[in-house]
Amino acid sequence: MKAFVLIGALLASGLSFYHQNSAPAMTETTAPATGTVYDFTVKSIDGKDVKLSQYKGKKLLIVNTASECGYTPQYKELEELYKKHGDRVTVLGFPANNFGEQEPGTEAQIATFCEKNYGVTFPLFSKVSVKGDDTVPLYKFLSDKSKNGAVSDAPTWNFCKYLVDEQGHVVAFYPSKVKPMSDELVQAILK
Repeated sequence: MKAFVLIGALLASGLSFYHQNSAPAMTETTAPATGTVYDFTVKSIDGKDVKLSQYKGKKLLIVNTASECGYTPQYKELEELYKKHGDRVTVLGFPANNFGEQEPGTEAQIATFCEKNYGVTFPLFSKVSVKGDDTVPLYKFLSDKSKNGAVSDAPTWNFCKYLVDEQGHVVAFYPSKVKPMSDELVQAILK
């Protein structure tokens, strides 16, 4: 009885439930809008705000790094990739202490280590968390397909890599074991 009263009241006020030319209602199966990495501002290793939108027009390789890991020598290949293909891709390093506490240093210590031991010139950022309750927004975005539209892989160890296209869209995830200069990764960057 209450439903009929409500329907009657709506009809009396001039509202209708359906109009032949009206757009279909959104359903729960509608794909969510996705963003890009350009929506994020992060801190450089020396504490300055960096808008990732400044990298528009190039692919990005976003990597969670660590100084005391078995994969740490990948810094050398990341730098080689950056120097050899820097016209196509920018490597962005995000030190993280999430796995085995293998990045215990301060930002200054990390920067010195990377420059001294591997000659790193690609951009490094402030130490972040890439998993758990304190995951930074960028990594929440990178690891959530409903937000990035492509992958739902979160880092499982140090030196996991996300490839981002020239428009800021995530296109692929590569686990730690995929070396920066591997054919698989280089071909994806060059295509």
